[in-house]
Amino acid sequence: MYIAMNRFRIARDRTDEFETVWAERERHLSSVPGFQRFLLLRGPEEEDHVLYASHTTWESREAFQAWTESEAFRKAHEGARTPPGVVLGPPRFEGFEVVLEE
Repeated sequence: MYIAMNRFRIARDRTDEFETVWAERERHLSSVPGFQRFLLLRGPEEEDHVLYASHTTWESREAFQAWTESEAFRKAHEGARTPPGVVLGPPRFEGFEVVLEE
């Protein structure tokens, strides 16, 4: 199993806009081989931002990699336009191989 996460720093006063963009966008994940689950997570609040993470679970690292090279990936990201000033800096990608599960 493989977990792929993108962490976003969102301006404290713009979180509603960020959540709306994600709620309304087409993700095109359900038809992708190896996809298991998607979550949008809201994390701790800092002085200038709120931390969010998009979290996907995949059958394998290879399934995730295939997604990033697919037409479904391109379609999912072409319409994902967040208004300027909402996201503070680029997202930070983190990928994890699952080594223990209960």
